[in-house]
Amino acid sequence: MSSIHYTQCPVCSSTSIDPMMKVTDHSVSGEEFVVWQCRSCTLRFTQDVPDEASIGRYYQSADYISHSDTDKGLVNKMYRRVRAFTLGRKADLVISKTKSNGRLLDVGAGIGAFVHTMQSRGWQATGVEPDAGAREQALRLFNIRLQDAGYIEQLRGQQFDAITLWHVLEHVHDLHGYMNQLRSILAPGGRLFIAVPNYDSVDAAIYKSRWAAYDVPRHLYHFTPRSMAALLEQHGFKIAQKKPMWFDSFYISLLSSRYRHGSPSWIGAAMSGLRSNITALFNTDRCSSVIYITAPV
Repeated sequence: MSSIHYTQCPVCSSTSIDPMMKVTDHSVSGEEFVVWQCRSCTLRFTQDVPDEASIGRYYQSADYISHSDTDKGLVNKMYRRVRAFTLGRKADLVISKTKSNGRLLDVGAGIGAFVHTMQSRGWQATGVEPDAGAREQALRLFNIRLQDAGYIEQLRGQQFDAITLWHVLEHVHDLHGYMNQLRSILAPGGRLFIAVPNYDSVDAAIYKSRWAAYDVPRHLYHFTPRSMAALLEQHGFKIAQKKPMWFDSFYISLLSSRYRHGSPSWIGAAMSGLRSNITALFNTDRCSSVIYITAPV
């Protein structure tokens, strides 16, 4: 297996980087990885991460919910119910910040649920998903043919009114190349929506190395609002607005409590999620996950 060892920050290229903590892959391999932090832009990143050709096996799990429609276990049942609600909220957000209908590209579309939701709202929605199993699920569940990862590289021209990445950017190996391409295909007046976990949240502080949103090695990068702003600025974007993802603090806390105790602590997770959200009510930068609504400069 080939791995990537960073000698500078993957976002800002600073060489002021330090190891922070060891984090275990609780989902698939049980392996341990070291998360480092940049002193300049605050990005954290997974060091010695498998390269793009090697990382596929770390996604091979029936429990990897975004690539399946499983309702196995109480946590996954809850995830599916929340997802059904949040799909509509995401669609409302995209429409409110762009137009009533247009062209949308959903990157990392999973099983195609959001593409399906936007198509039902009258949008010309296309989804990109690198996982073949997830693309098969999209065809079976929604009769949607998602494109493979190479599709984005083939796109030319400013053609999309909205591009969405719901918990996707943290998985992308070619971070800067990806951002450049997304910028080039966004139509004038279009918006790029990026949702990622935020390690500067209260729930991350509570669970520390067992915070489930580190999700090593699948999550290559671990953002804060400051590091996201640094990335976007380099590629001609500005943050127009930040929106909290209120349910993430509870879901992530449930998984984190399972990693800490061996089984979910429902009361403890609920209290952690509530504490995180109360803090985020007054400061979105402390939310468990943040949606960045961005516009070209």
